[in-house]
Amino acid sequence: MSDFLKKGFLLGLGAAVSGKEKVTNKLDEMVEKNELTQEQARSFMRDIIDKGETKTDEWSSKQFEQTQHMAKDLGIATQEEVNELRTRLADLERQTQTDKEH
Repeated sequence: MSDFLKKGFLLGLGAAVSGKEKVTNKLDEMVEKNELTQEQARSFMRDIIDKGETKTDEWSSKQFEQTQHMAKDLGIATQEEVNELRTRLADLERQTQTDKEH
């Protein structure tokens, strides 16, 4: 992973952890003041986590698509293309071997 991407990832992770702590602290404070029940606070936190997971899945999907597009633009072969070439090469080697035997 490039240093730039690594730093960006760590920055995002740090922000997420910090944000979670702030939300947790605020919810605890609201429970103490009887503005929310413990169950409402847990439900709210679950909703936030679910939304975060959904966004993470969306980001991962978009990141995969962008990576595939970049690889194609750069002329980098996909694993599927490499496997297809290996199969074709093995077929040609078998055919050449058979031709030599006859």
